Amino acid sequence: MLGVLYILLCWLAGNAISYLTGGYISGNIIGMVLLFAALEFRIIDADKVRPVAKMLLGTMALFFVPYGVGLMVSYETIMKNFWAIIIASVVSTVLIMLVVGWVYQKTARKR
Repeated sequence: MLGVLYILLCWLAGNAISYLTGGYISGNIIGMVLLFAALEFRIIDADKVRPVAKMLLGTMALFFVPYGVGLMVSYETIMKNFWAIIIASVVSTVLIMLVVGWVYQKTARKR
């Protein structure tokens, strides 16, 4: 149960930092970075967080149910903008792949 406390404290700290800095970065993201840093620097014992993390990962599909329901409610809007969504998805995916490939090549050469 101590693992739940660590995860919730990192989440709370991330939300507090996000609030204090104007909310430019989501508190959830900041909380994950804080948890990662705490685990990486061995401030938090990974063995205490592991059981909770496994449970959360095992039930992750349940967290997407509200988004699925939201998509069903917005069906008409999605269909009106179907091609714009498809084109934006394809273009952004290709651009991300190109940028990640380019960054990887630049960093791989420096090694």
